[in-house]
Amino acid sequence: MDVRGQLPVVGVVAVGGALGAAARYGASLAWATPAGAFPWTTLAVNASGCAAIGVLMVLVTEVAAAPHPLVRPFLGTGVLGGFTTFSAYALDTQRLLAAGDAARGVAYMGATVAAALAAVWAATTATRGALVRRTR
Repeated sequence: MDVRGQLPVVGVVAVGGALGAAARYGASLAWATPAGAFPWTTLAVNASGCAAIGVLMVLVTEVAAAPHPLVRPFLGTGVLGGFTTFSAYALDTQRLLAAGDAARGVAYMGATVAAALAAVWAATTATRGALVRRTR
């Protein structure tokens, strides 16, 4: 494997990841979650990021014109990978459980998974529908 040939991919993933992580951190500052509260911001970030991934994947895999080969690594792995956050999800869950709020912790675990899956499904379905309507 030619490592040097992968340097552009590594570069766009790094830049995209920095942008996505900065956006996620900005959201956590703008809509901070008080200690012990339900982590709505992290849930919203993960769900909206999954919706964006659904749109992106339809556009880069199902549209006739092939995108530039760095679009998917930059936007998908980089920006959206940096924006969505399993680490904050796990930490928020751990904090709720450690505070003795098992019901809220378990609800958060389930709600995040359900919201993420629903978001990617809905966005994928809506994007495909919009593309079909556009081609008619």
